[in-house]
Amino acid sequence: MSDFASSYLGRLRRDVGSRLLLVPGARVVVEDAEDRILLEQRSDFRIWGLPGGVPDEREELTACAIREVFEETGLRIENPVAFGFASDPEHEVWTYPNGDQCHYFTVLYVAREFSGAIAQLSHENLEIGWFGRGQMPDLMPTMARTLEAYWRWRSTGQFELL
Repeated sequence: MSDFASSYLGRLRRDVGSRLLLVPGARVVVEDAEDRILLEQRSDFRIWGLPGGVPDEREELTACAIREVFEETGLRIENPVAFGFASDPEHEVWTYPNGDQCHYFTVLYVAREFSGAIAQLSHENLEIGWFGRGQMPDLMPTMARTLEAYWRWRSTGQFELL
């Protein structure tokens, strides 16, 4: 695992400060055999969300999704499938508590195949857990939109653009 300061985005932040950056990303809905969704309570916003993140230099986006899920949850996902893409600035521009701003251009993935056990391997979350559709905790709004898009995709099979 790398820490933020040595990551591509961390090094870029040193050069540009907190100004708005356009950033590629991956967000992953991990679903188990009981149709429960894996969520993490984020340490930055202290609210629940989906695992995901930004690619390292020269890293393919699906590989990023796999790596980020492992780093944040301890699970090794297999065969993630893209079901949507999110870039609407109304929902995908985030201002972090430290003032950093990012406009994310995010591929949305689902993974139903995984191995390992949930483990808190990262400082990026406070808690990790499985939640049924009717038992969701308080979610970041963009994460709630992602889950709504996921459930639509499951019903229709139509790629979701958010």
